[in-house]
Amino acid sequence: MSLLRFLGFGRAASDDRESDTIRRIAGELEHLPADQAKYLAAFAYVLARIANADLSIDAAETAEMERVVHRIAGLTGPESALVVQIAQSQARHLGGTQDYLITRQFRLIATREQRADLLACLYAVAAADGTISSEESAEIAKIGEELGFTRAESSSLRSEYRDKLAEFQR
Repeated sequence: MSLLRFLGFGRAASDDRESDTIRRIAGELEHLPADQAKYLAAFAYVLARIANADLSIDAAETAEMERVVHRIAGLTGPESALVVQIAQSQARHLGGTQDYLITRQFRLIATREQRADLLACLYAVAAADGTISSEESAEIAKIGEELGFTRAESSSLRSEYRDKLAEFQR
């Protein structure tokens, strides 16, 4: 099952093109209530979206994503790793075309507090490798708006990561 179909966006890819990782993660999420699994899938996808904003997801970003997914979902380490793997795979292969749709879906199913938590986690993932690139920073601002936050609200979080921003590290 693809992440998009799981989120209710219809058939994203044919079953024969689905990776083993996608099938494995769908199996791992079967034990969760449907609403929680949908929330987690969207949350993880948006994290992967930011990690892939500079077209490179490194080990530090992956580890931070796994830590965040473990914290918000209470999954085991291997389950968190699988969720992150599928989200990263989907972000790499479907990014750009589905980013807004999935972020909008997350906005609809999450509370304002949950959306603020996601926004804070985006900065943590982007900063995990020591630098928030200009591409990552711009993408976080865009996601913040898609989540319903003003530029000022997003910028207040951004200031907490000032020392990690690439434009201030030069």
